[in-house]
Amino acid sequence: MLDRLKRVLVESFVGAIALGYVFAQGLLHFAWIFSAPVAAYLTRREYRGIMERTAAPTGFSLQDALPELARCCALLLVGYVLLRWLYFKPLGEEAPDPAQEQSP
Repeated sequence: MLDRLKRVLVESFVGAIALGYVFAQGLLHFAWIFSAPVAAYLTRREYRGIMERTAAPTGFSLQDALPELARCCALLLVGYVLLRWLYFKPLGEEAPDPAQEQSP
């Protein structure tokens, strides 16, 4: 069953499109690793007057980038596994059906 799924994904280019989307999302989350701390800092600064004085950090915190780092790594890992499964191993050639060979 997995061989049929692999053949359909490779021959119809749906696998290539999906793989490109997964890698694009991985790169997008990689970029968000750097912008997430800035966005969190700006949000904290904007709402500082509304919130009670808490132990929330006032500067940039690298902890804000950890969820994006996890998403980036997971997406790139899934993309790599799919790439290996779909394209690094050649498709097996189907043996021709003997009934089709004998038909005139």
